[in-house]
Amino acid sequence: MEAVSSVSESAYLRSFLRNPTASSGDNIYSRSLYFDFRKHPTAFSKRKISVNRNRKSLFGDGYHKLRPCVLSSTGDDFSEASMALDEGDSITSGGVAVEEDELSATKKALAELRVRQEAIEQERDRLLEDLARSEAKQKEYVSTIMRDKEVAISELEAAKALFDQKLEQSVEDRFNLESKLVLAKQDAVELAVQVEKMAEVAFQQATSHILEDAKLKVSAAESFAADAAYQIEERIRHATEDTIVSIVEQAKDVIEKALAVAEAAGDQSTKAIAAFADDMSPLDEVALLQSQNIKFQNDINNLEAKLLVSNNEIHRLQLELEHSRQQCSSFELRASDAEKALLELQEASKKAAQQQEEEVKSLLEKIKKDAAERKRAASKAFKAELDAIKAATEAAKRTARSQEEAYLKRCEALQRSLRASEAASKLWRERAELAEAYLMEQKSSSEEDEKETYVVNGGRIDLLMDEDSQKWKLLSDGPRREIPDWMSRRIQSIFPKFPPRKTNITEVDTSRFVSLELPRLDEVWSISQVKPKEGDMLVEHVIEKEVIEKKRKALERALQRKTIKWKRTPEEKKLEPGTGTGREIVFQGFNWESWRRQWYLELATKAADLSHCGITAVWLPPPTESVAPQGYMPSDLYNLNSAYGSVEELKSCIDEMHSQDLLVLGDVVLNHRCAHKQSPNGVWNIFGGKLAWGPEAIVCDDPNFQGRGNPSSGDIFHAAPNIDHSQDFVRRDIREWLNWLRNDIGFDGWRLDFVRGFAGEYVKEYIEASNPAFAIGEYWDSLAYEGGNLCYNQDAHRQRIVNWINATGGTSSAFDVTTKGILHSALHNQYWRLIDPQGKPTGVMGWWPSRAVTFLENHDTGSTQGHWPFPRDKLTQGYAYILTHPGTPVIFYDHFYDFGLREIITELIESRTRAGIHCRSPVKILHANNDGYVAQIGDTLVMKLGYLDWNPFKEVHLDGSWQKFVDKGADYQLWLRQ
Repeated sequence: MEAVSSVSESAYLRSFLRNPTASSGDNIYSRSLYFDFRKHPTAFSKRKISVNRNRKSLFGDGYHKLRPCVLSSTGDDFSEASMALDEGDSITSGGVAVEEDELSATKKALAELRVRQEAIEQERDRLLEDLARSEAKQKEYVSTIMRDKEVAISELEAAKALFDQKLEQSVEDRFNLESKLVLAKQDAVELAVQVEKMAEVAFQQATSHILEDAKLKVSAAESFAADAAYQIEERIRHATEDTIVSIVEQAKDVIEKALAVAEAAGDQSTKAIAAFADDMSPLDEVALLQSQNIKFQNDINNLEAKLLVSNNEIHRLQLELEHSRQQCSSFELRASDAEKALLELQEASKKAAQQQEEEVKSLLEKIKKDAAERKRAASKAFKAELDAIKAATEAAKRTARSQEEAYLKRCEALQRSLRASEAASKLWRERAELAEAYLMEQKSSSEEDEKETYVVNGGRIDLLMDEDSQKWKLLSDGPRREIPDWMSRRIQSIFPKFPPRKTNITEVDTSRFVSLELPRLDEVWSISQVKPKEGDMLVEHVIEKEVIEKKRKALERALQRKTIKWKRTPEEKKLEPGTGTGREIVFQGFNWESWRRQWYLELATKAADLSHCGITAVWLPPPTESVAPQGYMPSDLYNLNSAYGSVEELKSCIDEMHSQDLLVLGDVVLNHRCAHKQSPNGVWNIFGGKLAWGPEAIVCDDPNFQGRGNPSSGDIFHAAPNIDHSQDFVRRDIREWLNWLRNDIGFDGWRLDFVRGFAGEYVKEYIEASNPAFAIGEYWDSLAYEGGNLCYNQDAHRQRIVNWINATGGTSSAFDVTTKGILHSALHNQYWRLIDPQGKPTGVMGWWPSRAVTFLENHDTGSTQGHWPFPRDKLTQGYAYILTHPGTPVIFYDHFYDFGLREIITELIESRTRAGIHCRSPVKILHANNDGYVAQIGDTLVMKLGYLDWNPFKEVHLDGSWQKFVDKGADYQLWLRQ
C-alpha cells in the first residue's frame, strides 16, 4: 500500500510539475502547494536541485528534450513553472524507482499542505460568517435609519400640516377681525353722526349757570382731594413714628433684660467659685489624718521601746522571746499597711483637689463663654432689629413717596378732566346760545307762548344732574375716589332748584311749563361712557394704588407680628426650622386629584376658615412645571405655571394665607428632575430652563440615564434622573432657587420630597441657606412584619428616621411613619401597641417628639391612589390620638372637607390649644391593654381610647379637679384640669 500511495503521490507530483493550474480531481493539492509556495518560498528553494535531479532520473534520456523548468521564488511572488514538451517526444513508462526519502518528504509536505488548507478553510468560513453578520447589521442599521427617517418625515409632515392649519386659522381670524373692524368703523361713523344729531338737540336748552355749578364742584373736589391727601400723609407719618418708637423701646427693654441675665449669670459664677472655695474641707481632713498618722507613729515608737524592754526579758524566757518577735512582725506589717494607706490617701486627695480645680476652671470658662455668647446673641438680635426697623422705615418712606406720586398723578388726571370739561362746557355754551336764539325766535313768532317756559325731560336736566352719572362723579371728586358724606351734603346744598315734575295731564296742558324732551343719558355719548384702555393713566393709577395698598398691609402685618412676638412667652418666641414655634398644626391643602381644578383660586377662599379652626400652617402642592400633573416630576424649576394654576394665582393664594396669619409650606422635589432634551445617544439627560444642567448633574449609578456625576448618597428613584448633590454647582443652584421661592414667591417653609435619595447633610445645607420657618422631610420606610402581622418592636424603623434627622443636624423634622403604621393595628383593640417597654409612645414621638410630624393619611396613602389608606371607621380615634399628643400633627384635606370631620377636628384642635400642648409636651401612659388606652399629656389634659371603664377620679395620682371636655363614648374621651 505504501508503494501504491507513494507512486500515486509521485504521479501527482509529476502532473503538478507538468501543469500546476490543471483542474483535476486532486486540484486542491495543487492549490495548497501553490499557496505554500506563495507563503514559504524559501522552504522550496533547497529542494530545487533535488527536484531537477528527480526529473532527470524519472524521464531518463528524454530529459534533454525538455525545456528548462524555472521555479522562481524571488520576493513575495511566485512564477508558475512552465514546461513545454516538443512534439513527438515521449516519456517511457518503465519501472522507475523513486527514492524513499524523497517520497517521505513529499508525504510530509502534502500533510502540511492539508493541515494548512483546513486552517485556511476555517479562516475563510469565519470570515464569511463575519461578513454575513456585518451585512446583517448593515441591513439592520439601514432599516433603523429608514424607519427613523420615515418617523421624522411623518413628524415633519404632521408639524407642517399643523402649521398650515394654524396659518389658515390665523388668516381666517385675521380676515374676520378685519371684517369686524370695518363693520365697527362703519358703526362708529354712523353712531358719531347720530350722536352729533342728538347732541345738537340735547344742548339747545343748556344755560350758563350749569357751567358755574360745574366749576364750583370741581373746586370743591380739588379742595377735598388736597385735604384727604394731607390727612393720609399725617396718619402715615404718625403711625410710622409710633411703630418705630415702640420697636426701639422694646429693643431697649430686651437688651436691658439680656444684660441683667448676663449679670445674674456672673453673680452666680462668683457664688459658685465661693462655694467651691468653701468646700475645701477635704484638705483639713487630710491634715487631721496626718496628725493622726503622727500620733500613730509615736505609738509605734513607744511600742518599739516596749519591744526593747521585752527583748531583755526574753533572754530569760525563750517562749516569751518568740511571742514578742511575732508581735513585732505583726506590728511592722500593720505599720507598712498604714504607710501605704496614708500614701494612697494623699494621692487620692491630690487627685481630688486637682479635679476640683479643673472643674472650677472649666465652669468659669463655660460661664465666660456663655456670657460672651449671650452678649453676642443680644448684640446680633439688636442689630437684626435695627435692620428690621431700618427696612420698615425705608418701606414707609417708599410708601409715602408712592402715595405722593399717586397723588400727583391724580392731580394731573383731575386737571386733564377739568380741561375736558371746560372744552365741553364751551361747546355747551355755544349750543345753549343757539338753543336760546331758537327759543327766542319761537317766542316772537307766537304770542300765545309768551308765558311758557321750556322744561327739559319733565322738569329735570338728567344729563348732568343725575346722581348716577359717572361724569358727575368724575368732575366732583376726581378719578376713583368716593364722595364723602359731608361733600355730598355740600353739593346737594348748591343744587340748582328746578320746578317739580308734572304728573297730571290737565295740569300739564294748562301749565306754563312746556316740555322739551331730550335724549336720555345712555343715548348720548359722554366721557362717563369711555372705558379705560390698557396703557391709560387711570388704569396705571388703579394698579399702582393696589400695589401700594398690598405693600402697606404687608408692612403692617410684619410690624404687628414683630410686636406680638415680644409679648409671647420665651417658649413661643423660639423659632426653629425643625419645630417652627412648637405649636404648629399643619393642614395638607390638596389631594392627588386637586390639579384637575383651579386649585390656587379654590384654596385661597378657605384661608379664613382654616385660620378660624386653629390651623397654623398650610402645605401647598409642588409649584413647579412638571411632566406629571401632580407636580412630583419637575422639569423647569423656575417655571411656576403648573396644573394647579398660574404663578400670579399662586402668589395671590400665598398672600391670602399670610393675611390670615398662616404659614405656607412649599412641596419641593430635590432628589430628581426630568430632562428637556435627549443626548446624542437618545438618553433624556439634558436639562433646560434657567438651570441648564447636563449629564454631570446626574449620579453615575442611576441605571437609566447615563449620568456622569458621583455615586448617589441614597436610594435611586428610577422614574427620573437622580440629581448628584455632591456637585458644587448643583447645590449652589438649589440654594438660590430656594431663596427665590422664599423671598420672591412668599413660601415660609418646605416639605421635602423623597429625602431617602440623598444624604441628610445636603438637607442641612439647604435649610441653613434658605432659613425656613418650618421644614418636614418625607423619609418613607417599610415597617417590620412577621407572618403577615405587624411586629410589636419597631425600634429599628424609627431609629432609621431618627438617624436621618440626626444627619440634618436637627434642622428638619420628619413624618412619623412609625406611629401611622402602629395606629393601623393598635386601634383594632390592640392598644397595648401604643406603649414601648420603657413606657413611652412607640413611634418617633417616643424618642424625639419635637421632630416627629404625625399624620394619618396623605395624597400618596389615601385619596384616589389608596396605597396605604387609614381605616375609615378609626379616623376619629386617630385624630384624637395625634391632636392630643406631642409632635406636630398634620390634617388631610379630604378628611377635613370631604369626609365630614371638620367639626370633630376643630373640637380636638380647641382641646389641644386649651391644654397648651406643644411638640415637646411630656406623656405619661397610665393604661394600655386590649380594652383601651389612657394617657396624661402635660399637666392639664387626660385622654382615653377604647372601651376601658376609666375616669380621672379612679386614678390615685391624678390630683386636682377634672372636667370632661369631649365624650365620644367608646371612641375617645377627653378631660381638662380645672
